[in-house]
Amino acid sequence: MPTDESRYDDEGVLKKKQYKRELNRLQEELVKLQYWIKEHDLRVCVVFEGRDAAGKGGVIKRITRRLNPRVARVVALGKPTERERGQWYFQRYVEQLPTEGEMVLFDRSWYNRAGVERVMGFCTDEEYEEFLRTCPEFERMLVRSGIVLIKYWFSISDAEQERRFQKRNEDPKRRWKLSPMDLEARSRWADYSEAKDRMFEHTDTDEAPWHVVNADVKRHARLNCISHLLDQIDYEDLTPDPIELPSRQDDTGYERPPIDSQNWVPARFGSNPVDD
Repeated sequence: MPTDESRYDDEGVLKKKQYKRELNRLQEELVKLQYWIKEHDLRVCVVFEGRDAAGKGGVIKRITRRLNPRVARVVALGKPTERERGQWYFQRYVEQLPTEGEMVLFDRSWYNRAGVERVMGFCTDEEYEEFLRTCPEFERMLVRSGIVLIKYWFSISDAEQERRFQKRNEDPKRRWKLSPMDLEARSRWADYSEAKDRMFEHTDTDEAPWHVVNADVKRHARLNCISHLLDQIDYEDLTPDPIELPSRQDDTGYERPPIDSQNWVPARFGSNPVDD
């Protein structure tokens, strides 16, 4: 339990003001990292895995919020198509890997085979065992090619996952997050635990280690993960200085059509120029 009473509440959770201040600082650092990745043609691949409702999506949103989507790209693939099911398993993920000057964040990844596909029976035993054999070598190839590969596992307790599931169910704005797969996984906690442990046994390698994030407290998980991500790349501040904005063009005498000839969206808030 943290002892700094000025920063943490009675339950040991970082206070909202402190959290926002630190998040803003980290997001400024992420912008610096973005410039560094672009300038030095780095290829950065970040994998986010973990239990349902562990907060992976929330962390990804905080990472990308201030970044250029042309540099920091999120990949969240759906079910494979019939054509993709006939391909080499890693093929559709290879197509999404970063090019020079790009960071790709995988919101779930090729580890679907070691998790949901294994537990739900969407792959055969032979396909599963082949994945465990080939995944470490696949990732070694990525690293040898120059890709910076960073893997995060978001660890959440069963009690906290249940609390978040209940909260989603009670909130119409969040209920879409409860997919049929989530509901089925809810009843297979032990199976997922076994699958995760075996996955770590085979794929937690020196070249591509797993980094485990304690995700029971969302604020802490977000700050800890972003801080760790920033530590993985030795970057410097290449943020450009403020530029001198060019002057606006002088009036050329061009007469624009009247504004009331345009189809304005009704101003339910404020007013439109045609309302004056």
